[in-house]
Amino acid sequence: MAVHASGLVIFDCDGVLVDSEPISLAVLVESLEAAGVFMTTSEAGERFLGRSLKSMSAILHEEYGLATDDAFLEGMRMRLYARFRQELKPVRGVREAASQLDGACCVASSSQPERIRLSLTVTGLIDLFEPHIFSASMVAHGKPAPDLFLHASAEMGYRPADCIVIEDSPAGIEAAKAAGMRVFAFAGASHARNERHRQALASLDPDVLFDDMDELIQFVRQ
Repeated sequence: MAVHASGLVIFDCDGVLVDSEPISLAVLVESLEAAGVFMTTSEAGERFLGRSLKSMSAILHEEYGLATDDAFLEGMRMRLYARFRQELKPVRGVREAASQLDGACCVASSSQPERIRLSLTVTGLIDLFEPHIFSASMVAHGKPAPDLFLHASAEMGYRPADCIVIEDSPAGIEAAKAAGMRVFAFAGASHARNERHRQALASLDPDVLFDDMDELIQFVRQ
């Protein structure tokens, strides 16, 4: 595949393009409680934010003794999708920011492909990215491993050094750094507007830490 000389911007989806994390964490906590595992929304966020379904299931099994069978996962998925269709909103300013990018962009998310496309469809963003949508289900190891971002850059025809990743989670920042890419940490979605989360992002030393999508273009062009 040809390698492009200009840059690629890789967007995470949840918490970057769509303000989904409060809904996702609420549904997860409710589902876990029904299965006998009790944790707060804050604890769930710290353990699972930015991680794939496969990674989450492994943690639940190893650390909490919960085997997440197909029925558990499907029930949680259906409740989540129903709430997305009713409540999900785009991150403020993200459509304008993505539309102004000079180069190429794509989505690389820990979520399943159908969830990514549902999220982007109900928020009116799908036309900006389709068909350049990549999921952790396409690679062996999810974030914080670099596999997904390396897969996305290879499929899009860009060198890792020419990519900028927009991420909202510690796992995603670690993955981007491991991939050898620049990473801009976004702390503007509703789940991230607290000092604890901001400090968790800052401690990983992203290239940029910002909380307003109106600022994205100037950072990319720098």
